[in-house]
This record gives sequence, structure tokens and C-alpha cells, in this order.
Amino acid sequence: MAESEKTIKLEYEVGKEEFSKAGLASSNIKKVLNQIGIDAKVVRRVAIAAYESEINIVIHSEGGKITTEISHDKITVIAHDKGNGIENLEKAMTKGFSTASNEAREMGFGAGMGLPNMKRTSDQFSIESSKGAETRVEMIFNI
Repeated sequence: MAESEKTIKLEYEVGKEEFSKAGLASSNIKKVLNQIGIDAKVVRRVAIAAYESEINIVIHSEGGKITTEISHDKITVIAHDKGNGIENLEKAMTKGFSTASNEAREMGFGAGMGLPNMKRTSDQFSIESSKGAETRVEMIFNI
């Protein structure tokens, strides 16, 4: 395999309501990106999106996984949860809209900026979800 074809893959399990561990996956992703010399502006955008997706899994699902693939020209972050899905995607993409529990809000989470921030910071953004189904968010960042 040529150097330009090598891919680094990182996977992190994220647990339901594991607020004490929230941010570990995104911190590790950021650390790896810095270690391999990715531009700081790209690292920051990836870290924001990964953190927001990680928090959404903690708050809104039964747990899930964050997968990051780093290739020579892009970084792909996929957040896949085991949850009840999103009933209204258009509404969920609205800044400030949140279905977070009071408990999550009391801890400072659930401000309704997660999905909008993920979309804003990524070069390509897609989300697949419907009520009663799992949610899969894919974000691509050009290097």
C-alpha cells in the first residue's frame, strides 16, 4: 500500500448517560490528530464535531460508537448510536432546539447546539435517523 493510501482508524464506545467520561473520545481523537501533524485549524473543527456527537450519544441514546478514519486527504468522523432516533430532523437541526433531560441541562449540556455545530464545522455532513431507529451522523473534514 502506498503511503498516500494508508488509513488510521480509531473507534470509541460511548455509554448512555456516562457524563463523567464524556469528552474522552474527542480528546483522544484530537491528541492523535496533533501527533500526526494535522493542521491545528482542522484539528479544532474535528474536535468540536466529535465532542458534540459524543455528548449527543451520552444524552440522547442507549450508547453508541464514534469512529474516526484519517486518510491522506480527509478525516471522517461517524457517530452511530443505539437510540430511539430523531423524530423531526429539521427541527433538531435548529439552533437552540433540544430534547435533553433536565438532568443533562443542569450539568450544562443540552443547549441545542450539537447538530448545528457538527454541520457548521464539517466540510460534508449527513445524518440518517427517524423516530424509533438508530441515528448515524457522518462528518468529513478535508485536510
